[in-house]
Amino acid sequence: MHTVRGYFLLFLLFLSVSGVAHVNSPDVYYDGYAGPYHLLVTLRPPTVVPGVAQIQVRALSDDVNGINVLPLRMIGPGAKMAPLPDTAKRSADDPHLFTGSLWIMARGSWKVQIEAAGQKGPGQMDVPLPAISLSSQPLQRSLGILLAVLGLALAAGLIGIIVAASRDAGLKAGEAPAPAQARRGRFGLAIAATIVIGAFVFGNQWWGKEASANARLNYKVPQLRPTLLASGQLRLALDNPNEAEPTRFRSEQPDRIRLDDLLPDHGHLMHLFIVRLPDMQAFWHLHPAQAQPGDDFTQILPAMPAGQYRLYADIVHHTGFPETQVATMDLPAIHGGPLTSDDSGSSDFTPADKVAQLSGGYRMVWQKDNLPIKASQPYWFRFRIEDKDGKAAADLEPYMGMAGHAVFLSTDGSIFAHVHPAGSVAMAAVTLAENGSANAGMETMHHAPASAEVSFPYGFPKPGEYRIFVQVKRGGKIETGEFNAKAE
Repeated sequence: MHTVRGYFLLFLLFLSVSGVAHVNSPDVYYDGYAGPYHLLVTLRPPTVVPGVAQIQVRALSDDVNGINVLPLRMIGPGAKMAPLPDTAKRSADDPHLFTGSLWIMARGSWKVQIEAAGQKGPGQMDVPLPAISLSSQPLQRSLGILLAVLGLALAAGLIGIIVAASRDAGLKAGEAPAPAQARRGRFGLAIAATIVIGAFVFGNQWWGKEASANARLNYKVPQLRPTLLASGQLRLALDNPNEAEPTRFRSEQPDRIRLDDLLPDHGHLMHLFIVRLPDMQAFWHLHPAQAQPGDDFTQILPAMPAGQYRLYADIVHHTGFPETQVATMDLPAIHGGPLTSDDSGSSDFTPADKVAQLSGGYRMVWQKDNLPIKASQPYWFRFRIEDKDGKAAADLEPYMGMAGHAVFLSTDGSIFAHVHPAGSVAMAAVTLAENGSANAGMETMHHAPASAEVSFPYGFPKPGEYRIFVQVKRGGKIETGEFNAKAE
């Protein structure tokens, strides 16, 4: 049995768990427009790379007649050499829902092109899709036994054919082989056995090397290396545990995992979220600075109580590939400076079930119904900001180019997603996907009309208890509401 391991090592290359940059939150949610058509797109990355991504498109109006979907690499030749699009299937039960699937052939940064057709003509949108494999899993024992038996049967058949050909080829029907022919048969048996054993041994070694090379390409969540300096400054060294995917063509540029190629997202190279565990009543959204590409990031910390903190550092690479680097560290009480610019947070949040209190008597109301939230299903999480009299707040303004920002975090800290009103994708990746360049600033972002309400499309990846931190900017001040949530 051991000698036939090479037969199923090939299958190890295709049995892997996939995920995206948001920690343990692989699905992509995007709310946007394909020309005149408002669509909610859900992308489920393949559990196998190469593998099939599942696509769900919900039309938010009645004038969409058809949806086509097309996979493209984010950059390089693969971004221009498009295959034929696939037609998404319209649901018989829900005419607004279209579903499809696409092959994703390599790890890295992809985009799914959504082509909508309807009464107002054609429309198109591009949704970023990071594709990675996190681990390889062993082959099922029953399948391994079946493949081993079939392999032995093939080997026995091959040996039998060679022996028969060398011993019985010249015999008439019913004629017994002569001693010389019998010797040729034994010689053929030795040759056939040597060939088969050699094929097993060398095949096993070859597939073993292929499986090892594939395992080295499995994505490892980078472990941010934080250091607290005596000045109260936090230094952050980025981790780079991942290898680049080999390229197949000389002209193709690999999706290299580098640390000196970062794109600004909402005007910042890094969005750092710091949450105290286990109470989660202390939360900060900071933006460390980097002196030179490839250098460490630094951040003057605000006043913070002592405790254990989980750090999540969001960055975006030049390919549009988003990455969240994580760390856990114990901090003493810090008597830091005031929050400036886009930095925000506090150490005295109280999680609410539906109504979170803000400053000046204002409040944030989670507009949810009484139905349970199911895991792995897309929802719009809607929040309304009201004044002390219960009227809609009239002084909301964009916060880093968006109507708001939200963090969805499991209570054990293992699941993290930074979400915008446009969805769970990094806006720098959206800009790159739509324009072919990431040089556009925040003015190209998806601005909603000024409103007292903000919503976020997202789906909890698995059942459990969560916290939602919702941030908006009101009257020049960044406000944060914290909410309890549960996925069933």
